[in-house]
Amino acid sequence: MTFNEQELVRGCKQRNRIAQKQLYDVFGGKLFAICLRYTKNRADAEDVLQDAFIKIYENIDSFRADSPLEYWLRSVVVNTALNHLRQQKHLKELDDIDIHHNGIADKEFTLGNFQMQQLLELIRELPPGCQTIFNLYAIEGYQHNEIAEKLGISEGTSKSQYSRARMLLQQKLNKEKRFDDGSVRNKQF
Repeated sequence: MTFNEQELVRGCKQRNRIAQKQLYDVFGGKLFAICLRYTKNRADAEDVLQDAFIKIYENIDSFRADSPLEYWLRSVVVNTALNHLRQQKHLKELDDIDIHHNGIADKEFTLGNFQMQQLLELIRELPPGCQTIFNLYAIEGYQHNEIAEKLGISEGTSKSQYSRARMLLQQKLNKEKRFDDGSVRNKQF
């Protein structure tokens, strides 16, 4: 399916239901995947996606074509997911964590043979604060100072939560015998 981004945005700004549906059809899957990264289950992800699309449709007039539409949509979805986590009180518990390094967190590891879906499942098993920071930093590409501002936490808290998330992920990989000498082995599920 091909679409003209400008025409799609114009239609949504005019509150055209067909354009709104096309926007959902084109971007809904990608945006739902983002929602899944920030929530613990499919039902919560669906709620976040629905709330995000309501915000998108209500605020489409604020979209300026100085960046791709998808970036703006992703930003709305991430902010909606963070608001959802705040309402669930998952982000209120973020605090600096004293990480006792046992050597695992300092090793770089590769995920070349590891399927993305399997990694996303491991990320979803992280505690909410770690999961959120890991998603924002490692996947969405925000810097720690931006995360700190976005979440109302210190930059040190963002860094420590990210470090803890990496350590927990590496421990999970190690526990499942997928971590071997700095690389990940293929494992059938």
